[in-house]
Parts: sequence; C-alpha cells; structure tokens
Amino acid sequence: METPSILVVDDELLIRDLLYDFFNGQGWQITVAENGEKALEVLREKKVDLVLTDLRMPEMDGMALTSRVRESYPDMPVVIMTGYPSVESAVAALRSKVADYVTKPFNINELYKTVESHLAQEKD
Repeated sequence: METPSILVVDDELLIRDLLYDFFNGQGWQITVAENGEKALEVLREKKVDLVLTDLRMPEMDGMALTSRVRESYPDMPVVIMTGYPSVESAVAALRSKVADYVTKPFNINELYKTVESHLAQEKD
C-alpha cells in the first residue's frame, strides 16, 4: 500500500507538532502549514491524499480553505478540527462536503481512525 500523505493546517504550533509527530510515527508522509495560504502553496507543489485543517485560523479559516481545495481537488477528503464546535459550523462543513468534523480536544487514536478510514475510502 502506498504511504499516506496528509497536510496538517493549524495556526497553533503545538497542534501542528503533535500531529506531525504522531502521524509521522505511523510512517505517513506529513506536511504542515500554519495557515490557509501556505496550505494552498503546498497543494500546488506536492501530492496530498487528505487535508486535516483547523476551523478557526486568521486570514483564511478552515471553511474558506475547504472551498479553495474543492475548486482544484473536488474529491480530496478534508477533515475539519475545531475547538469551537457549533451547529452552524457543523452544518456549513457538511454543506461544503467535508469528510469529517472533529472537535478539540480530540483523542489522537480516534483522530487516527477517522483519517485512516477516509484515506481507505479514497483508495476504493
């Protein structure tokens, strides 16, 4: 099986480092970006199987990033993480066809299973 490649987008260094270390430890290829613009640069430069992004970020939030990803990569799974869950943001995420909506603080093993399941669906 091909090594999964995911892009982690979060304005918090601690979250980026945590997710990088964890998923890299699983043998996955991980790229991190601190904001939506950097994430779009990464997507233009390399192949990524899934985007894991924070919802609330300065300048370009996770929903705006999802919309931009959809324009160029309509089938790429996007998983949104948020420390500020709301019905409104969950509905907006569903309308944007995000693969999943995960609340922070998350259980890292549950997040792994979520991401892994969406990657497996992409391979089918």
